[in-house]
Formats: sequence, C-alpha cells, structure tokens
Amino acid sequence: MLIKNIKVARRLRVRQRIRKRVHGTAERPRLSVYKGNKALYTQLINDDQGHTLAASSSKNLSAQSGTRVEKAREVGEALATQALACGIREVVFDRSGYIYHGQVRAVAEGAREKGLQF
Repeated sequence: MLIKNIKVARRLRVRQRIRKRVHGTAERPRLSVYKGNKALYTQLINDDQGHTLAASSSKNLSAQSGTRVEKAREVGEALATQALACGIREVVFDRSGYIYHGQVRAVAEGAREKGLQF
C-alpha cells in the first residue's frame, strides 16, 4: 500500500502493531477510536464474529458547540451508556495508532466516568 503522507503511513504501521495484540471478544469487546477531519468515531467491536456492538460519533451529539476534546468526552460517555445497556462492562481500548492525548484520552476518560472498565 503506497501512502504519500508520512504521518499517516506511520500511524497505520503503529496501528497494525497494536492490532496484533488487541483483540475483542463478546464478553470484552474492543473500543476502537477513529479521528476524521470533521468528526470523531468510536465503536465497540466483537472481533471473533466481526460485529459492531455499539457505535457513537461526534456527529450524533445533541450539542454541537464546544471544543473537540469536550465533544470527545461526550462521545465516550454516549458509547459507555450504550455498552452498559447491552450488558458490557469491560472493554479493550484500541487507540488505532493515535497518541493517548487530547481527543483519544478524553474518549477514554468519558467512558470510564460512565462505568466502563479497561
């Protein structure tokens, strides 16, 4: 795969390295984070079956004002409430090659505040 942007290529290499070790199951799904240019997306994924159990994004938020970090925290909280409704309490965090800082950290903290454990 030829990628012209060096930063994107590096992130994808790190992502592949992370995905070798991080695996989600039905009891403990993988919480995956993706940062796009306009929105932040999170999913709870069962890798055994290849199913998405719950999803949340910054596009679906009721309040569209605030900083990106504040929106990311709300996305994490929204995903955690969906997970708890499905009976999921423990997850494996997949940062997808992003640095654990800013939006990615806010998603994790928001999910932890609402009761997810990882």
